[in-house]
Amino acid sequence: QLQLVESGGGLVQPGGSLRLSCAASGFALDYFAVGWFRQAPGKERERISCISRRDSSTYYSDSVKGRFTISKDNANNTVYLQMNSLKPEDTAVYYCAATQGSYYCSAYASGDYTAWGQGTRVTVSS
Repeated sequence: QLQLVESGGGLVQPGGSLRLSCAASGFALDYFAVGWFRQAPGKERERISCISRRDSSTYYSDSVKGRFTISKDNANNTVYLQMNSLKPEDTAVYYCAATQGSYYCSAYASGDYTAWGQGTRVTVSS
């Protein structure tokens, strides 16, 4: 059974940092593209970053580019999202998701992802 579990969320002050983890079980992440999404209250789910299966190329939305970094540790079957310079508008529930697609991950919308985690809440507030 494919399972993803996010962790690392919490309360942080503006300008602070958090590192989210997405641990996979039941499958090897190096055969999947992995994306990070977030959903703020009253807003649609937003794709913010992903890492491709084929060459680990990455994608970032304009809202997080330059502040967030996605990485993959195949040995630990985990994908990370390092979030720096956090802003109040980054407050949301963050989800990771996986798809077996072999194209560059930026080609995949949320509907293309077949495995999802339960989410971890990030609150940026003073």
